[in-house]
Amino acid sequence: MSDRTGIFAGDDPLALARLWLAEAERTEPNDPNAIALATVDAEGMPNVRMVLLKEIEEGPGGGFVFYTNYGSAKAREIEGTGRAAFVMHWKSLRRQIRVRGHARREDGPRADAYFASRSLKSRLGAWASRQSEPLASRAALMAEAARMAARFGTDPPRPPFWGGFRIEPVEIEFWADGAFRLHDRFRWRRRPEAPGWDIQRLHP
Repeated sequence: MSDRTGIFAGDDPLALARLWLAEAERTEPNDPNAIALATVDAEGMPNVRMVLLKEIEEGPGGGFVFYTNYGSAKAREIEGTGRAAFVMHWKSLRRQIRVRGHARREDGPRADAYFASRSLKSRLGAWASRQSEPLASRAALMAEAARMAARFGTDPPRPPFWGGFRIEPVEIEFWADGAFRLHDRFRWRRRPEAPGWDIQRLHP
């Protein structure tokens, strides 16, 4: 009989990830939805950076959604490979989730709705920033933000170069700290020829 019980129980890893995130939101003091996002550039050199996960979609076809500037290094690298990976780590819970999968743009009404929900200054900042490109000074960035405020007023639309990515997982690992470094690890792998997941307990 499987010993995948307690915090590891469930039939949908995306639903389980949402439960873990909801618990982290009650215990983590800052940015419980922060993920360390990994990509690879055209030369095969890896990059990793922190971004904020904005949605976990459950069920078949579900995935993990975050938003960024499509001109950024992360976006260019994702579109070059179609793949990404990330880890979420919650120190207060002593848990983490690792994800690897295929990535594609979330560039429609859902992206419009999320952009509209952001603060005005964040929306203007999205227009002002040429993310990952060289910047002469902070003053130049603030001047561009002011220029965007004059251009758009209080209702800037979503920039055509800004939107989301959905990471559709092929592998998800749930990890929880154990005494004497005897941690609990369960890896879910999507079946290539049939719906559902194969689940294995891993050595710590």
